[in-house]
Amino acid sequence: MKRFEYSRADAPKQAAISASSKDASFIAGGTNLLDLMKLEIETPIKLVDITRLELEQVETTADGGLRIGTLVTNSDLAAHPEVIANYPVLSRAILAGATGQLRNRATTGGNFLQRTRCYYFYQTDSACNKREPGTGCPAINGENRTLAVLGTSDSCIAQHPSDMAVAMRLLDATIETVKADGSTRAIDVKDFYCLPKDTPHIENVLEAGELITHVVLPAPIKGMHTYDKVRDRASYAFALVSCAAVIDADDNGNLKTVRLAFGGIGTKPWRNEEVEALLTDTDGNSDVITQAADLLLHDAKGNGQNDFKIPLTRRLLKQVIQRALAGEGA
Repeated sequence: MKRFEYSRADAPKQAAISASSKDASFIAGGTNLLDLMKLEIETPIKLVDITRLELEQVETTADGGLRIGTLVTNSDLAAHPEVIANYPVLSRAILAGATGQLRNRATTGGNFLQRTRCYYFYQTDSACNKREPGTGCPAINGENRTLAVLGTSDSCIAQHPSDMAVAMRLLDATIETVKADGSTRAIDVKDFYCLPKDTPHIENVLEAGELITHVVLPAPIKGMHTYDKVRDRASYAFALVSCAAVIDADDNGNLKTVRLAFGGIGTKPWRNEEVEALLTDTDGNSDVITQAADLLLHDAKGNGQNDFKIPLTRRLLKQVIQRALAGEGA
């Protein structure tokens, strides 16, 4: 690991100022960053410790939603009574990720910023456009079983790794930030992540030194909340395909609310509101589900080893809809 400067911040603006210099990074739980530093994939010359900031609260908002501090750990957020009662899809998504030990350290803000686990990104003697722009993407014709089939480009097919972010996308969360000049902004999760296109090293819209301070959830959504994760083993594995869903069916078996977000298949948490609209106010029959899957996967592109993700996503979508119609789930 290369040498670096270390400092502690006592206020959000101070943290943003300290981290606004080139090659500086924030550190809280460090569950992903420290691995990246050890492998010299990321080599910040300065680390700004934000663990002293008073951003560990979960508060109820005036409209009945939640405002979550960036330093709330994954374990505490998943176990929070308001989250379990009103946003069980979020709790389930968090608990489906990593291990208990890692969730005890990983933070809400840091979870949004974790980086892909593409083999070539971590293999420092390999080309990787995300790690070293312009060097190429060997994954396209190489080992790509776990990688994305939606939102990809000729420059990158790396999958987005977070489970929590998939649920946050489903729930229309908003990310609040502070910049070095003291200004703040609110970013919808749907606008937070960037598609790779020809700049896969640019993963989100944050500016240098911009600090995530809170995540805001709108009022709860009625319906079955579920997070289904298909993976190679039962724990401590990233999703091959996952689906976060909130679905509400009436007494006649018609779908009145349909929200679906997918992980494992996209270069960012993947949600298609046109698919949701197609399913809403239907009885969720096989023909409608087939049409919805066709629409969801219209632009999907496999690269050989990951081709199986396309039919697997179809089956998972069908399973989630049928469970909701059967009255299963939270």
